[in-house]
Amino acid sequence: MSAGENEAVVRRWIDAYNDRDKQAESDARAPGYVAHAPGMSGPLDAEAWVAFIDSFVEAFPDLRLSVESIVSDGDMVAARVAFHGTHRGEFQGLPPTNREVAFTGMEVDRMVDGKVAEHWVELDQVALLRQLGLTVVPGPRLLPRILGHQAKKLRPRPAKH
Repeated sequence: MSAGENEAVVRRWIDAYNDRDKQAESDARAPGYVAHAPGMSGPLDAEAWVAFIDSFVEAFPDLRLSVESIVSDGDMVAARVAFHGTHRGEFQGLPPTNREVAFTGMEVDRMVDGKVAEHWVELDQVALLRQLGLTVVPGPRLLPRILGHQAKKLRPRPAKH
């Protein structure tokens, strides 16, 4: 398939998600589909991918994706995607806040015979969590370095003559 045809498939796949058309989403995925998503311990098959995206639908029932830009080369399609929705259901243990969120993501798809065979997605999770009122706290290995850096700023500096 041409690069333009592959881009059109990815756009239709995103439209199917927005329409909550599970059959059209499934039809866009190739047999043996594999996804790579943030926070997952390994690749997801089609069934695990559906569970992953269903968790977003439950938390953000009005979540809409829009393609900001898209480019393809051979069998690879990359898209910058904007996400907009309202937090109306539990999300990763956080009860609904009814806050509107807007964040971005990058998606890369490997196409086979006009279908998505492999999918990589990266989301701006920091922006999402901040909009939900959560603050990202540095882990135990990073916190001492941050505190040490801040302490150096507080030390008196020799006077310049």
